[in-house]
Amino acid sequence: MTDVASRRLLGVAVLTLGAPLSPPLAAAQTAPVATPTTGYVLPESETWELKSEDGYPYQIFVSQPKDPPPPGGYPVLYVLDGNAMFAGFAETRRILGYMKADLGKTIIVGVGYKTEAAYDVRRIYDFVEDFRQPVPPAQTYLTKYKAGGRAQFAAFLLDRLRPVLARRYSVNPHRQALFGHSFGGLFALYMLYNHPGAFHAIVSASPSIFWNDQGILAEERAFTAKLTQGKLQGPVSRLRLVTGELDETALERTDAVSLAKRLEPLSAYGLRSEFEMFAGETHITVPSRSITSTLRFAFTWP
Repeated sequence: MTDVASRRLLGVAVLTLGAPLSPPLAAAQTAPVATPTTGYVLPESETWELKSEDGYPYQIFVSQPKDPPPPGGYPVLYVLDGNAMFAGFAETRRILGYMKADLGKTIIVGVGYKTEAAYDVRRIYDFVEDFRQPVPPAQTYLTKYKAGGRAQFAAFLLDRLRPVLARRYSVNPHRQALFGHSFGGLFALYMLYNHPGAFHAIVSASPSIFWNDQGILAEERAFTAKLTQGKLQGPVSRLRLVTGELDETALERTDAVSLAKRLEPLSAYGLRSEFEMFAGETHITVPSRSITSTLRFAFTWP
C-alpha cells in the first residue's frame, strides 16, 4: 500500500472514530445557542452624509474630543479615503486625548463614501485629472472608470464641507490640515499647487505622481513660478511628503524623492516642506506608519 493510500485510510478512520456516540438529537440539544452581535462603534465619533453640489452623497466621519475646545476652536485634520483611514487617525487622537496630550485636542474628519469597502472607485474621479489621450499604457485598465473631478471635489471640501463643519463644531479656521495617500496624495499636491493657502498644512503620502505621464509636473512648475516671482497672496501651506522604502510601485518612491529635492530650494520663497521615507513600509502600510507624525506636523503652530 502506498503512503498516500495509507494517509487516506487513516483520515477515514479518524473521521469514523470521531463520530458522536450519542443520537443526533441529543447532540443538537446540548449545542450552544449563538447570541446576536452588533458591530463595533468608535467612541467619540459620529458619521453623517453630506451631498456635493451635484448631489453625490459623501460619508463624513468625525472624531472629536469630550473636553471643551481650546481658545479659537479645535484644529481640524481632513483625511481622504475616510473608509480606510479614519479609524486609525481617530483612535490615535482619542488615546492622545485620554493622556491629556495637546494632539488629542483636535477634530479628525474622514471624507469617505457610502460603502463597507475600504476604498471606492469614486476616488479616481475625485482625486486625479482626466485621462490624457493617448492614454498611458499603464493606465488603460482604469479607463472603465470616470476620472477628472478634482476641481469639483476641491469645491466640495472648501465650499460645502468646511462651512458645515464650522456650523456643527467649534473649529479654528486657521488650523486646517489635509492628509491624502496614493491617489489621495496626488490630490493633496493638486491642492497645494492650485489652492496654496487653503490649508495650514498638507501631508502627501506616496503620491501617484506617475498619473498621466507625470502630468502634475506642469502644475508644479506653474506653482513654483508664481511662488518664486512673489505672485502668491497670503501664506502657503506647509508640506510633509512621505513614502515607503518598500513601496511596490517604485515610481511612487522615486518620484517622491525627486520632488522633495526640487522643493528644498523653495524654502527661500516661503515654502516649508519636509520629507521622510519610512523604512520597511510598503505602499499600503505607509498611512498607518504616518499617523502620529501627521498629527504632529499638522497641528504644529504657527
